[in-house]
Amino acid sequence: MEFLIISGMSGAGKSLAADILEDMDYYCVDNMPVALLPRFAELCLATRGRYERVALVTDVRERESISGLIEALDRLWEQGLEYRILYVEADMPTIVRRYKSSRRPHPMLAGGSIEEAVRLEVAALAPLRERADYIINTTGLTTAMLQARIAALLPGGAGARRLAVTVTAFGYKYGLPMDADLVFDVRFLPNPFYVEELRGLSGLDKPVSDFVLGCGDARRFLEKLEDLLRFLMPLYLEEGKYNLNIAIGCTGGRHRSVAVACALADSLEEAGIPAARSFRDLEKG
Repeated sequence: MEFLIISGMSGAGKSLAADILEDMDYYCVDNMPVALLPRFAELCLATRGRYERVALVTDVRERESISGLIEALDRLWEQGLEYRILYVEADMPTIVRRYKSSRRPHPMLAGGSIEEAVRLEVAALAPLRERADYIINTTGLTTAMLQARIAALLPGGAGARRLAVTVTAFGYKYGLPMDADLVFDVRFLPNPFYVEELRGLSGLDKPVSDFVLGCGDARRFLEKLEDLLRFLMPLYLEEGKYNLNIAIGCTGGRHRSVAVACALADSLEEAGIPAARSFRDLEKG
């Protein structure tokens, strides 16, 4: 089991790091109280098959609580849990700017300036920083850059995540899918609706599928679309995009779009890319 503890400076991006790890299939817990850390670890150890990758965020809100966190970490080793610490930090101007922008008080602020609070926190966190397995300075990092940095640091992170692909067939007369990332119009293909024996069937039926995909234009379209997706998918992953909805549209969403969507999903799966299928307007068209 991978057990990752995220800590570091307030305002440096601990919660954002947790969000990124959640997208990487970690089970994440934000703001875990230090006192609950050993008990939570026990539960994870007792259910190893359920939680293979765990990440939690813990804050040190008072100078005195750092000793409690160090003690809790020592107990984790005694429990036989091998953990790693990800420590996030940023430079003083960045932290000050983020707090002024959010208008939230710094947790170490007690009447002084934000700069004084940051200095107090850095001093309090020094023992934890020394124990950190990974240190990331988020100054100047975009979300995509932070995603890439985290993926590169963690075991199996870089290149381990694949796109979750959904291929959606829809009918233009019912509107575009709201969650579509890529939309392709296949109304240029022959329409089975005008073939009497095919009208009552759908693109899920072999006679309709053969009619649509038997067209040379359909085959060429699928070849070019597959080439485009092979080009785009690695680029999406580099930018931290893990979900891709490819929408295929025809007039009613029953014949052509369904047949093409199924053919595309089949092709992706043959290439080792799992693809879910959605037929939004199948019963309407």
